[in-house]
Amino acid sequence: MSYGLGVESTGPHDPEGRTPVPTIGVLALQGDVREHVRMLQEAGASAMTVRRPAELEAVDGLVIPGGESTTMWKLAETFDLLEPLRLRVKDGMPAYGSCAGMIMLADRIEDGAEGQRTIGGIDMVVRRNAFGRQVDSFEADLDFAGQPVHAVFIRAPWVESVGPDVDVLGRAEPGDRIVAVRQGPLLATSFHPELTGDARVHRYFVDMLREL
Repeated sequence: MSYGLGVESTGPHDPEGRTPVPTIGVLALQGDVREHVRMLQEAGASAMTVRRPAELEAVDGLVIPGGESTTMWKLAETFDLLEPLRLRVKDGMPAYGSCAGMIMLADRIEDGAEGQRTIGGIDMVVRRNAFGRQVDSFEADLDFAGQPVHAVFIRAPWVESVGPDVDVLGRAEPGDRIVAVRQGPLLATSFHPELTGDARVHRYFVDMLREL
């Protein structure tokens, strides 16, 4: 894996002085792009925005932020990014999806829009808007991969089921629902860690890149 700096990147900031420093893109079609860039920097990565196929090729990993999954899918097609995203994920590029990003990384979705397409890669079924509408947003403390995190859920999906190669990293009430998963180089959460100022989830993802 190459760890060269990408175009339009911010400078790496690794408080523990570890190397190499990965360049991680944030899909900048919709959602909390700046917040994810800030958290990636705090977690020790060099961060850049991705809107074009050439920018996608310049990164070692990608964050797919929250937003509206149907809008994100349509914008990805408009920017000629959907197929390049699918190919890079299929080729093993590490990716982390939060909320709508979780839906985008799912192989199968429930309650999706007619014809809705995803990037895929994680063998799971995700139910769109499963926790309710905007007014049903909530916060909760939960365990993520053995670490306590404060999670923000906004029109959040949950995972209905996972395949045998998917590790469940977190669950939340009501219903002990699956809200965080990993399959190889792919990570997904129902919640928005970029909104809490806690970089532990992003640091977990950055460490994934260093280990691959």
